[in-house]
Amino acid sequence: MLVSTPIGNLGDMTSRAIAELRAADLVLCEDTRTSARLLTAFDIRARTQALHDHNEEERIPGLLAQLREGRRIAVISDAGMPVVSDPGFRLVRAAIAEGLHVDALPGANAATLALVLSGLPPLPFLFQGFLPPKQAARRAALERLRAIEQAGLSATTIWYESPHRLAETLADMADILGPRPAAVARELTKKFEEVRRATLSELAAHYAVAEARGEIALVVGPPPEQSGEVLDIDAMLRAAMRQNSLKDAVAAVAQASGQNRKSVYARALALAAED
Repeated sequence: MLVSTPIGNLGDMTSRAIAELRAADLVLCEDTRTSARLLTAFDIRARTQALHDHNEEERIPGLLAQLREGRRIAVISDAGMPVVSDPGFRLVRAAIAEGLHVDALPGANAATLALVLSGLPPLPFLFQGFLPPKQAARRAALERLRAIEQAGLSATTIWYESPHRLAETLADMADILGPRPAAVARELTKKFEEVRRATLSELAAHYAVAEARGEIALVVGPPPEQSGEVLDIDAMLRAAMRQNSLKDAVAAVAQASGQNRKSVYARALALAAED
């Protein structure tokens, strides 16, 4: 059983979740020390065991054996729904492959709560989890997203980010994704909950000087709609590269289309590799 737990406010713990955890033979926790506070608060005395990214694979055979014997196993994360940006996916996949029953109890979720508080278009939305911590990899991931948007994707995106990387991430987003509305949702459901709404560049400037604390969900609006026909960037690049160097072709297409130059350059490299 996958059991969602509060993301901050203990009042969001459901009665079904409490009953399920009390009845469990074993509760798998992302961090047993963190979960101990939650379990103690609701007088849940089930046996606990750590399940995280570093040990999940090796513990799967033993856990499947317990499930086959009829043991009741509950999976929780430090906050929110297990599996979603938290451990549990590999165990769920293995249990399903074995034909074992898998169920889940819904509850608090930071991504969807941030989305509805952001004031940005709720549908469609794309949850991306955490960006890579290193700047080069992070910017490459954002460049890929921008390329997909140029191919037609138009969705509000939701990310999780750590406080000490927030300002850098916002600056990278402003540079690569361009001017668009966004929201930083911080410490949701907790005493110091804050939702700051502005453009990416404005938020980057704010958090460059203001310290961010706590758990953070970052919501970014979809790209602005293009007027008229959708531009075929690939066709423009191929035509330009037939008569110009890659550098000059990128500059020409970026200027003509109004697209981010770095995104156009990344697409040009991909086309050159294909051709």
